Amino acid sequence: MTDTAGGKVIKPGGTIGVLGGGQLGRMLALAGRNMGYRFVTLDPTEDAPCGQVADEQIQANFDDVEAARKLAALSDVITYEFENVDAHVTSILMNESYVPQGSELLYTTQHRLREKKAIEAAGVPVAPYAEVKSAAELKEAVEKFGTPCVLKTATGGYDGKGQWVIRSIDEVEEAYDTLSRAKTELVLEQFIHFDKELSVIAARSPRGEVKAFPAAENIHVHNILHQSIVPARIPSDVQQEAEKLATRIAEGLGVIGLIAVELFLTKDGQLYVNELAPRPHNSGHYTMEACRTSQFEQHVRAICNLPLGSTELLSPVVMVNLLGEHIEPLNGLIDQPGFLEDTNLGVSAKVHLYGKKEAKEKRKMGHINLLTSDVQNALTWIERTRIWESK
Repeated sequence: MTDTAGGKVIKPGGTIGVLGGGQLGRMLALAGRNMGYRFVTLDPTEDAPCGQVADEQIQANFDDVEAARKLAALSDVITYEFENVDAHVTSILMNESYVPQGSELLYTTQHRLREKKAIEAAGVPVAPYAEVKSAAELKEAVEKFGTPCVLKTATGGYDGKGQWVIRSIDEVEEAYDTLSRAKTELVLEQFIHFDKELSVIAARSPRGEVKAFPAAENIHVHNILHQSIVPARIPSDVQQEAEKLATRIAEGLGVIGLIAVELFLTKDGQLYVNELAPRPHNSGHYTMEACRTSQFEQHVRAICNLPLGSTELLSPVVMVNLLGEHIEPLNGLIDQPGFLEDTNLGVSAKVHLYGKKEAKEKRKMGHINLLTSDVQNALTWIERTRIWESK
């Protein structure tokens, strides 16, 4: 570790601690190993995906103080692969190790209301919203925004959990009673009739360097990301504006590492930020083969304060997720001629599996990056394989 005017530099050979042992940590470790770093991860799951490729896994709950201290003692720098990190553990890690991402960004992005206010403070538009503390306040806000609108818990929601799409004023009481059981604040968002869902992954280092990857066009099924299409099928000025907004957020929030910025694009070309994730993101997996630098290498570069890599897109690409129900049909095709290299369509398939033992329905088990000269050919490839018919 060395100190420069731009902050600490963790050089190759150092040890990166990862709080969380899932697939994001796994891919982070695989990228960092190629750069010469060692890895230790903390996760309660035996033989966790990240633990399989790390130098060591500390098997313990995320609120285990002694385990956190052990992670701190073994690491030159610590990062996390999910947002809902225990506040007390974060404090210990901050005091006893080096956590360049800090706790302030976690504090902000763990809570939808704080996050929205921070985005607005950075000069970036969000969908109209209102905090609601009672069924009466919810009814008043629904009458103001109109239906449909979306009631969400301020904390804890992901992949569609912790939210209720209110389609009628008659649902107000039930929606409030159901989500208020989470014992957290509730926020009502005006429904944005979007044309496309987009995301941009941006990186910022302690020395202040910022770079954004090309915007991805995202398609969700059952509130879980299904496909990311790059280049996004949007005008170039919208692409540039999306990357500009992500850069503004990274700078305004003092991000260290990656920030994933999810956006709605309306038919009239207006962009609204939906939510943030201060880590590598599912919609950035396309970068692994399609960009000069992957999101995972970029995150390592950022937290270690190395110069950021080029975000240049080398090939059009479609990333498609593999859930538990897709593994059996995948296994039936993966060794067939033309599956990995379809010369007729001009599509090259790169399969990434996460090492999870049990293929549960709707559980993210892996993804495929489809490299092509034309994203429509990749979409045709997805349809022809019929792997995702059961999604």
